[in-house]
Amino acid sequence: MLANAAASPAPTGIRTRMPTPPPATALLIDFDGVLRRWPSGYAGLERRHGLPSGSLRETAFAPALIAALVEGRLDDAAWRARVTQILTERHCAADAAGAVAQWSTDIGEIDRDLLAVLDACTAQRRVLVSNGSTRLRRDLAAHGLADYFDAVINSSEIGVAKPAAAFFTAALAAAGVPAAQAVFVDDSAGHVAAATALGLRAHCYVDLAGARVFLHDCGLLA
Repeated sequence: MLANAAASPAPTGIRTRMPTPPPATALLIDFDGVLRRWPSGYAGLERRHGLPSGSLRETAFAPALIAALVEGRLDDAAWRARVTQILTERHCAADAAGAVAQWSTDIGEIDRDLLAVLDACTAQRRVLVSNGSTRLRRDLAAHGLADYFDAVINSSEIGVAKPAAAFFTAALAAAGVPAAQAVFVDDSAGHVAAATALGLRAHCYVDLAGARVFLHDCGLLA
């Protein structure tokens, strides 16, 4: 064969068949922003206690403070005490302690329509995966969900939060499946991207209709 001979063209009309993924057997689902919903704000509560609108959320969810909470470096009570302290220092004429005490009674609302979809899912293992505080299990009990999940992976209990790979490793261990057999639903695009990179089938939750389609396509919903 001549050294400069043209390479033979690749055969045409042959399609490469993608490997079929293994059946999904475990559902990993986020809590806040997916199954549990919160008010969009607390303007009325803040006004009654002399705080500027938005100050509760801005203070409580400041990046450094919320990271300490969900990584378990602050327990829930200490977090709320710190929020009270910061608000008192910033707004000395306000009743920050009263505002935080009333705010703390809110445990959110469960999306019962989504819960019904989870009831219909055929996943063998159902695992709650949350960047939650040390109050998470108490809130689950208050909502009647203490025994609903086969396992609960709470970042404040394991000391690592989504989107860290170690969080997903813990969740998959609790589910008892490899990444290829797990599906993951979360409202954070960054968390979904991290899960996808690890081999999970993942969906960024926007609404119930989209979640239905995703679970159906994964073979977990008729």
